[in-house]
Amino acid sequence: MRILGLDPGLRHTGWGVIEASGSRLSHVANGAVDSDKDRPIQERLLQLCEGVTRVIAEFRPAEAAIEETFVSVNGASTLKLGQARGAILLAPARAGIPVAEYPATLIKKSLVGTGHAGKQQVGMMVRMLFPGCELHGPDAADALAAAVCHAHHAATQRAWSLAAAGAQ
Repeated sequence: MRILGLDPGLRHTGWGVIEASGSRLSHVANGAVDSDKDRPIQERLLQLCEGVTRVIAEFRPAEAAIEETFVSVNGASTLKLGQARGAILLAPARAGIPVAEYPATLIKKSLVGTGHAGKQQVGMMVRMLFPGCELHGPDAADALAAAVCHAHHAATQRAWSLAAAGAQ
C-alpha cells in the first residue's frame, strides 16, 4: 500500500511517500510544498492545496496520514497552522483518499521511541529506516515519520479487525 505522510505548515508543508508491504517499508519520494510568505493568506493556502494535489496526482497514494495540530502558546500561530492544515486536507479529500490523523507525540514515539524527540532525532531515524534516502529538509522527514507511524498503526488495526471478524 502506498502512503502519503503530511507535516502541515503555512510556510513549508512536508510530504513523504512510502510503500508498505506487510512489515516491509520502502521510501518512494519526499519533499516540501512551500507557500510565498509575501502573498495574502488565501493565496498561500491555495498554493499549499495545489502543491499537495500535484504530489497526490504524481504518486497516487492509497491512504494518507497527517500530524494533528498542536495548540501553541501563540494563538495566532495556532490559527494559521489550523488554516494551513485545512487547506492541505482538501487535497486528499478531493482525491477520495482516507486520511488518518496522529498526534506529533505518537508519531515521534512510533519512530524514535520517545514522544518528545527533536527534529534531528526524527531525521536520523528516518535515514536509518530508509538508507540512501535523501531528505529534503526536516519537514519532509516529519512527513515520512507520519507515513511510517500510519503504516504500523494501520496494519495493527487491520489485524485486530480481521481477528474480531474471525471470532464472530
